[in-house]
Amino acid sequence: MLRHPLITGIALAVVLAGTLCLSAPAPAASWDWLARSKDAPDTEIMHSERQDFHVQVVAEGLQSPWGMAFLPDGRILVTERAGRIRVVEEGGLRPGALSGVPEVDARGEGGLLDIALHPDFARNHQLFLTYVAPTPKGSMTRVARYRLTDEGLADEKIIFPGAPDGNRHIHFGSRLLFLPDGTLLVTIGDRGQGRRAQDLMDLNGKTLRLSDDGGVPQDNPFVGRKDARPEIYTYGNRNSQGMAIHPVLGMVVQTEHGPSGFDGPGGGDEINIVKPGANYGWPLVHHTQTRPGTLAPVLEYTPAVAPSGACFSRGGLLPGWTNDFFFACLVGERLVRVRFSGQKVTEQEVLLKGVYGRLRDVASGPDGALYVLTSSTDAYGPGRKGGDRLLRLAPAP
Repeated sequence: MLRHPLITGIALAVVLAGTLCLSAPAPAASWDWLARSKDAPDTEIMHSERQDFHVQVVAEGLQSPWGMAFLPDGRILVTERAGRIRVVEEGGLRPGALSGVPEVDARGEGGLLDIALHPDFARNHQLFLTYVAPTPKGSMTRVARYRLTDEGLADEKIIFPGAPDGNRHIHFGSRLLFLPDGTLLVTIGDRGQGRRAQDLMDLNGKTLRLSDDGGVPQDNPFVGRKDARPEIYTYGNRNSQGMAIHPVLGMVVQTEHGPSGFDGPGGGDEINIVKPGANYGWPLVHHTQTRPGTLAPVLEYTPAVAPSGACFSRGGLLPGWTNDFFFACLVGERLVRVRFSGQKVTEQEVLLKGVYGRLRDVASGPDGALYVLTSSTDAYGPGRKGGDRLLRLAPAP
């Protein structure tokens, strides 16, 4: 396993004015510490159709976490919506937060949201953030690139300044996913105004595809059209907060929040296969409705489960789940496993239902385990003494 060449030496955490210095690390190929995480006190061995597992607590004390990224040296970066990036390492959550994080508007569903490492992070040390930026008229989803240093984040470059802003503090989308060709997909929510999702001159309610410096790839589906923005990759999206790429088939699968009651009957959450130029129908169709020219979801959920972060399992430690799709649910308080055969769903299974409360994100770690962020301390959660947790799903001992 590669290690971050800029972050070496004797372990040292310096906490100053609420920020920390990132010169501390762990030996190369140091993921072994994660296997020593303590077992969760409120669970035993769990059984699924394909894989028995148990749950460990990697870290607790998080406040409304949203996204995570695994550094090559064995540490994990976790975003908190209030505008902090926390470091999880052996021993748990390090005090303080990284410096250099941008100002965010954390009202409603806003704040600091996703984080993703550049595909060539081992060489260039770049990472990307989505966050809700305050504006004179309200707020907007923004994407910025940074270089990770011993002191925190440096060399900010805003690669996507934001879609047209709005004063409703909901539906920011904000999930990031790098494709094998090095381009970056970004989801942007409809900001609670469904009509924007069908307007090809409006970037809200869309999936965008950008280069790593914010440029527009020339093979984007709407390049050259005067009636459409060239950044758009898909449209007709309400609020997608999860996205992952199948490790063998290469297809991108996306989660989508359905109507919440104020903009349509509740439920209608979706799992979609992302296709360039496709219209996913919002707000013209939802739930199980169909319409010519729109792409129907492969899965639909009513009542709502509020699907959020997603991943495909790498297998390895959890061979029974190899190449299965997982997504975390907020309202549904569960982790859902989906198996595909080509583009068809052949299996579904509900895991962890009601055990850990609201779940925000799930990721397949470099060690092959699954990692899950809880979301009990967000604006919709019941709160939890001890804060939110980063959980590890590992094979049953």
